[in-house]
Amino acid sequence: MTQRAATAAAAAVLAATALLGLAPQAAAAPASPVPQPQSATAENKAAAAQAATAPDTLATLSRFFAREGKVSLTAARPRIEGEAIPVNHLSPEFVAGRAGAPVARLEFLAGKAVSSDGQQAALWIARTEAGWQVVNIATGDDEFRYAQLGAAKLPGGTVFREPQIDAWYVAGGSRVLPLDEDAVRAVGAGGTTLGAYRTRVAEAYGDKLPGSAYAEGGVAGGYAEAEAEAEAEAVPAVVAADAEGAGVPWAAGAGALVLGGLGVAAVRRSRRVGARA
Repeated sequence: MTQRAATAAAAAVLAATALLGLAPQAAAAPASPVPQPQSATAENKAAAAQAATAPDTLATLSRFFAREGKVSLTAARPRIEGEAIPVNHLSPEFVAGRAGAPVARLEFLAGKAVSSDGQQAALWIARTEAGWQVVNIATGDDEFRYAQLGAAKLPGGTVFREPQIDAWYVAGGSRVLPLDEDAVRAVGAGGTTLGAYRTRVAEAYGDKLPGSAYAEGGVAGGYAEAEAEAEAEAVPAVVAADAEGAGVPWAAGAGALVLGGLGVAAVRRSRRVGARA
């Protein structure tokens, strides 16, 4: 495995671990079969907003924005803009062909953080055993940008990410349309039918779902090295985190700063370009 692929695989383990609300050293735990929160209600959004604006979160954001010297720790002055939005990922139930399963499921709520010098980051917020917490901080504004692109391209559609290849789509009716270059490579510039998309993801991931021999073998991320090479680049850690542990077969993907106890590790995701309509 190349260094780039190894970095992506390690980041996938960290991200999936954080979404379980566990410390990094507990990465051997199986992925949760049910996303948290299960719905983006007004109550859940309010709880997510409270977690996003907590003093500890803002302090961590200051370290995050200052990690490469772009702004000083005291000058970062992070702020949270707008309300939390739902972020959907490709559903393993859809991949498995379960009757009535939607193409995507809610994975977490995202809050937009902005520093005084204009840097942006997405807070991944989930309900854990300890309550509502920010579990990841990811560079950039992917979650918000693709939500806007999807709403413009297919009003009323479901915007979702296929984390195994870091591709973003919008689905509605019987169509799945691409929102970025990775999605265009997967389904073409004109998109594809929902049935054809399910056939593609079933072929790609059907033998890698939770409970499969592939998953039982502890292969990180649930995707091949060639796909992993398209993931994020590592950046210096704010504080060293223990990234050891078994792989997670249906991971949340790479590109996040993982918050676990005192450990904070950063992984920068590459900037994606939205696909033309």
